[in-house]
Amino acid sequence: MENKHFNQAERSVLLPLCRRLLRAVNGIVTSNDITRVRNIIVEGINENHYQRDRYGINPTIHNIETALLLCEKISPDRNMIIAILLYDLCKTEFIPEHEITKEWGDDIAKLIRGLLKVATLYSKQAAVESDNFRKLLLTFAEDIRVIIIMIVDRLALMRTINHHPNEKYVHDVAYESNYLYAPLAHRLGLYAIKSELEDMSLKYTNREKYTQIAHQLNETKIRRDAYIADFIKPIKEKLESEGLKFDIKGRTKSIYSIWNKMKKQNNEIENIYDLFAIRIIIDAPLEREKSDCWLAYSLITDMYRPNPSRMKDWLSIPKSNGYESLHITVYGPENKWVEVQIRTRRMDLIAEKGLAAHWRYKGIKSESNLDAWMNNVRDILEAAETGPMELMKNMKMDIYDKEVFVFTPKGDLYKLPLGASVLDFAFNIHSKLGCSCTGGKVNGKNQKLNYKLKSGDTVEVLTSSTQTPKLDWLNFVVTSKARNKIRQTVHEMNNRAAELGKELLQRRFKNRKIEIEESVLMKVIKKLGFKTATDFYDEVAKESVDINDIIVEYDAVERKTDDTSGGIRSAGDFTLQPQPVDSEIKSEDILIIGNNIKGINYRLARCCNPIYGDDVFGFISAEGVIKIHRTDCPNAANIRDKYPYRIITTRWSGKFGEQFGATLRIVGHDDIGIVTNITSIITKEKNVSLRNISIDSNDGLFQGYLVVGVSDTLTLNNLIKKIKTVKGVKDVQRSK
Repeated sequence: MENKHFNQAERSVLLPLCRRLLRAVNGIVTSNDITRVRNIIVEGINENHYQRDRYGINPTIHNIETALLLCEKISPDRNMIIAILLYDLCKTEFIPEHEITKEWGDDIAKLIRGLLKVATLYSKQAAVESDNFRKLLLTFAEDIRVIIIMIVDRLALMRTINHHPNEKYVHDVAYESNYLYAPLAHRLGLYAIKSELEDMSLKYTNREKYTQIAHQLNETKIRRDAYIADFIKPIKEKLESEGLKFDIKGRTKSIYSIWNKMKKQNNEIENIYDLFAIRIIIDAPLEREKSDCWLAYSLITDMYRPNPSRMKDWLSIPKSNGYESLHITVYGPENKWVEVQIRTRRMDLIAEKGLAAHWRYKGIKSESNLDAWMNNVRDILEAAETGPMELMKNMKMDIYDKEVFVFTPKGDLYKLPLGASVLDFAFNIHSKLGCSCTGGKVNGKNQKLNYKLKSGDTVEVLTSSTQTPKLDWLNFVVTSKARNKIRQTVHEMNNRAAELGKELLQRRFKNRKIEIEESVLMKVIKKLGFKTATDFYDEVAKESVDINDIIVEYDAVERKTDDTSGGIRSAGDFTLQPQPVDSEIKSEDILIIGNNIKGINYRLARCCNPIYGDDVFGFISAEGVIKIHRTDCPNAANIRDKYPYRIITTRWSGKFGEQFGATLRIVGHDDIGIVTNITSIITKEKNVSLRNISIDSNDGLFQGYLVVGVSDTLTLNNLIKKIKTVKGVKDVQRSK
C-alpha cells in the first residue's frame, strides 16, 4: 500500500499496524477474507478514494487502528471487522451498497448502512449537544454492533489527535467524547474504554489539571504500590488459610475519577476518600458464590475496621441490570481509606466484559425501556454459546421506536411522536408557522402537509400568507399541540366570520326598517335547519344563503308569533322578594368528615353551593373553618394543587332532611307567562322552596337566576327536568 496517500511517518507505522491486525483477527477472519479486503483497499487507494478528512486524519490507518482496538477491547465477529475496513469505500461510493450485499452479504451491508446513517449526523453540529442526539444515534443504529463500532472508532480518534495542531477541533472531539461516547460505553459495560475516553477528554480540555494529577500519581506510584502490597499481604494469607482460590488486583482510580472527586469534595488529591481500591476475585462454584464472598468479607473486616455507611451489598439483592458484587470501604494502615470489591469470577466477567453491566451506576441517567432492553442483552450474552456478537446481530435497536427525531435546516433537533407529519413539525416549532403551513421540503424534496416524517429527516416548512387551518387537518396530525391549535383557530375564524355575517344581516334588516327580535330570528334559524346561530351567521358571511329569503321567512314567523301571543309582557316584569339563604349547617348527621368524624361545624362553600348527593371534599380554610366544596367546583383544581395538605375527605351520611340552596340558570323567550309557569312548578313540588329570583331581558330572550331550597341532588335533577318541559324554556343548568 505504498502510495502518496501515506506520508513517511505513516508508512513507518502502517506495516507493523497491519501485522498486529493480522495476528488479532486470526481465527475470526479467513485468509480469503483478508486477501479480498486487502485487494479492494489497495484498489480504492490507487483510485484516490481514501481521502484524508479536513483535519488531516488518514482513513486507512484510522480504520485499521479501529479494527485492531475492536479486537483488543471487545470480542468482535468477522462482519464487524470487515464492515470497518470497507466503510470508507462505501462512503465515497467506490463500492455501491447493492454490490456490498452481493459480495459480502446482507449483514455486512446492514452494518455499513448503519455507520453511514450515523455519519450523516455530523453535518448537523448544532444537534450534537442535545440529549435527543443520543436517542437518535440509537434509533439510527439498526444493530447494537454499530454503536460498539462507533465507540471504538471514537477511542481510536481520541488516541490519534493528542498533538493535533487544531486546538478547537481537539477540544470539540474531546467534549463530545465525554458527553456522548463515554456514557454510551458505560451503558454497554465497556469500562476500560469509558475510563480512557474520560481521561483523554480531561487531558485535551484541561491539560494543566490532567498533568498535575498525573504528576502527583507518578510521584507517589512507588509508595502507593508498596502500600497496596502491604495492605494485600495479610488478606492474602488469611484467605489462603481458609482454602479460598482467588486473585487480587490493586488499582488507583482513573485521573478523571480523581478530578471529579476533587471537585465534588472540594479537596486535594491527598485527601480523596477512596483513592486506593482492590478487587478480590474468587474462584467458586455457583452454589458457593455468596457464602465464599461473605467469608472473605468477614476475614477482611476482622483485620481492618469497615465504614458501614460505605457498604454496598449487591450480592443479596443484585442490581436490576444483573450487576453482582460486594463493596466495602475499610480503614487501612497510615489512616487511609481503601475500597475493597469482592466478587466471583463469573460476576467479574459479567461486570467487566458484558454489554449489560451497571450502566446506571454513579449518576448515569436511566430510562425504563432502555433498562429492560439492556437486561435482555445481558440474558442473551449469558446464554450465548457461539459467541455473543453472533447472537446480537439479530437484535434490532428499537428502544425508541415510538419517536422520530428530525432536524431544521439550521441543525436544531426536534423529537416528535411516531407518525408525525410535516404539519405536526410546523406546529411544534410555532403555532403561527403551523397555521400558515402549506407543506415542506424534506431532505430537499417537496412534500405535502400529511407527509409522515422519519428519523433523521431535515425539514424546511413552506408557508403562505393566504393559508388558513382546515378541520380536515385533524385527520392526519398526531400531536396534541397541533390538534388543539387547529380546533381553536378554526373556531375563532368561524366566530369572526359569524360576527361579519351578523353585521351584514343587521345592516340589511335596518335598510328594510325591520327591528330584529332575537326570539323570532332563533325560530327562523332553527326552521332553516341550522344547529347554532354561529353556523347560520357563518353561512350568511359566505353568502351561501340569500338574505332576502331570510327576511321573507322572518316576516312569516313574526306574523305567526303576533297572532298567537295575545299581548306578551316581558319576563323582566316578574319580581319576587329575595329570601336569605343560610349556608351555616350544624347537623351532626348530614356529613361525615375525615375518619368517620361527625358533629363538626362546617360551612358550605358559596362558590359552588354543594347539596346533599354531590361529590364533595372538605378544605380547612385559613381561619380554621372547614368549607365543603363540590369536587367539580371551579376552585377545586386550584385548591388541590396549592393546598393538598389542607384537603380532608368528606362524604354524606345516610340521613338527610336539611334544605340546601342551589342556583339554577334559566334561558327562555322573554315572556312573563313562562316565568310564572316555572314558579308554579316550584311551589307545587314537595320539599322545594323558591328563595330568590333575578331576571334580565334582552333582544327577545330572558336569562334568570333562581335560588331554590332542595334536600338533595335527586330532588334538584327532577325539578330541572320539569322546568325544561315548560314551553319557551330554552336551557336550564345548575350554576356553579
